Amino acid sequence: MGTRGREIVGMDVDELLKLLNRALADEWFAYYQYWLGAKVVKGPMKDAVAAELLQHAIEELAHADLVANRIIQLGGKPVNEPKKWYEWSGRGYLQPDDEYVKTILDQNIEGERCAISYYNDLMKKTKDTDIITYNMVITILNQEVEHEEDLQALLEDLELMVKRG
Repeated sequence: MGTRGREIVGMDVDELLKLLNRALADEWFAYYQYWLGAKVVKGPMKDAVAAELLQHAIEELAHADLVANRIIQLGGKPVNEPKKWYEWSGRGYLQPDDEYVKTILDQNIEGERCAISYYNDLMKKTKDTDIITYNMVITILNQEVEHEEDLQALLEDLELMVKRG
C-alpha cells in the first residue's frame, strides 16, 4: 500500500487488518456453506432454494475478494491457510449434516444474521476513521441484508406450502 493511503486511516491499521481477516474467514465459510448447501439440499422447493443458495455463494465469494483486496491495500496479508479460518472466524462453519430444506435455510439465515451484526459493528468502527473500508462494508452489509430477506421469504413460502400441503 502507498504510504499516504495507510496514513489516512484514522485507526490502528493492525487492528483493522485483524477485523478484516476475521471477515475474510467468515466470507470463505459462508461461500462454502452456501455452495455445499445448494448441492445437497433436499425437500420441497429444493430447486428454488438451491438456485438462491448458489447466487448467494457467488456474492459471498465476491465479498471475500473485496475484503482480501482491502487487506492487501492496507499492507496486510490475507489469511492464507484454510485451516486457520477456524481460528480467525467469528462464526465458524455450520456443516449441512441435515440436508432438509428448512434446516439449510435456518442455518444460512443464522449465518446472515451474524454477518449483518459483524458488518454493522465494522461499519460503526470505520465510519469516521477509514472511509474506504467503510464504503466497502456498506456494500457488503447491503447484500447481507438482502440475503437474509431472500432466505426468510423462501422459508415463509416453504412453511405455507407445508402447512397447506
